[in-house]
Amino acid sequence: MSEIRVASRYAKSLADLAMEKGLMEKVYADMALFSKVVKENPSFASLLKNPIVTHLKKQVIIKKVFAGKVSDLSLSFFDLITKKNRENMLAGIAEAFQQQYYTFKGIQKATVTTTFALNDDLRKSFKNKVKEITGATEAELEERIDKSIIGGFILKIGDRQIDDSLQSKLKDLELSFSDKTYVKAF
Repeated sequence: MSEIRVASRYAKSLADLAMEKGLMEKVYADMALFSKVVKENPSFASLLKNPIVTHLKKQVIIKKVFAGKVSDLSLSFFDLITKKNRENMLAGIAEAFQQQYYTFKGIQKATVTTTFALNDDLRKSFKNKVKEITGATEAELEERIDKSIIGGFILKIGDRQIDDSLQSKLKDLELSFSDKTYVKAF
């Protein structure tokens, strides 16, 4: 079975348990923290995937890093996954849990790239556009600044992309000029 499917199944089980115990928000925060730690510490991510380090050592390290920072449910879950020798999948499970949380809450994540920082009005406008396109009840924006797009914006929603940047328009114009030869009209 693929790693993504396994991670998704573990995340689903955790989500069901968290919902049953009324800890969905807390477990979501815990999984977001775990993802953040993995992204900001490549050595921790490498440790989780390292076959030379024993599972017991990994279990102790995970407990020391997250004890007191995450809920008992999340800590028990990390412990269970480590006992099953699947600690290399914890990062994927945390990501899959977050995706399931967004689906459960009706939240659509999107990324908007502009040449400048968004003000509140533009941010609200982009969020409304994302809701309109996807039918989600709420939108969460990740904002990026990229001067190379010259102007305009690039909005990514899942696997869809709306590219209204000057850079892409200039490329389109360049392609249209290169495809057609100039013929003088008589």
